[in-house]
Amino acid sequence: MKLSIGVGEISGKPVDINGLIAQAQRAEQDGFATAWMAHIFGIDAMTALALIARETSRIALGTGVVPTFPRHPTAMAQQALTVQAASGGRFSLGIGLSHQVVIEFMLGMSYAKSYTHMKEYMAVLAPLIRSGNVSFQGNEYRVNATISVPGAAPCPILLAALAPKMLALAGAEGDGTITWMTGPKTLREHTIPTINEAAAKAGRPTPRVVVGLPVCVTEETAQAQEFAGHVFQIYGGLPSYRAMLDREGVDGPAGVAIVGNEDAVTQQLHHLKSIGVTEFLAAPFAAGTDKPEAVERTRALLVKLIKTGL
Repeated sequence: MKLSIGVGEISGKPVDINGLIAQAQRAEQDGFATAWMAHIFGIDAMTALALIARETSRIALGTGVVPTFPRHPTAMAQQALTVQAASGGRFSLGIGLSHQVVIEFMLGMSYAKSYTHMKEYMAVLAPLIRSGNVSFQGNEYRVNATISVPGAAPCPILLAALAPKMLALAGAEGDGTITWMTGPKTLREHTIPTINEAAAKAGRPTPRVVVGLPVCVTEETAQAQEFAGHVFQIYGGLPSYRAMLDREGVDGPAGVAIVGNEDAVTQQLHHLKSIGVTEFLAAPFAAGTDKPEAVERTRALLVKLIKTGL
């Protein structure tokens, strides 16, 4: 299982372009497999990763994730292939539906047929990225287009998939999934078997399963879990994440955060590897009386595991 890390805001504090580049450079020096960046309401993730690509040489780069509704699939493909060219083939495109509260209440678009939207979106996006051509006639998209970006090989497409139909789509037509706030029980019993089965039926390679979770190495486990429940509480109220937390049988994000001392966190990461997770996306956080040191302690353990092998 590869170990990766997120770049971007730290403890709710925005980071500028220079800060993002510095974070990615440090992640590369530390040996992390991938630097993943969320696309929310600040800096455009793919633009930032194209710039980061020019200031790094080894580390893979990925979006975790870019919402599909605001971008036409031809625009998404064009931008993704541009980042792929800029990075020399190190880019993975993570895409997702976002949430009803964002798409309908903020952007004024319909979220009613989200699965149909993603299925048609992939029918346009995947051929453009993989072959540069598409001819598709659907209900939402009717596209005949060609894209040619010099120096760009096809980049992997990962879907932020949680529900069964979306996981099946990710396995059959994508290259894997990237999850957030999905715990080990749900991954083992639902996420991984569903996406693997869909990929096998479609004759696709075994999909990538990138799992993002908060992680904190500390002796003060209870305080860390309480803090995680507070700082990540918004995710417990979003329906898609709430469904995964309910499936896991936990009250909220605190129940899936990876916390404990070095031995405990290592054991939890080994468990993720054993159930078929291919890449762990660390979101280090700090809590308790050792808060100033906890993020660095967490990072130190991850770097040690990279060097010694997980």
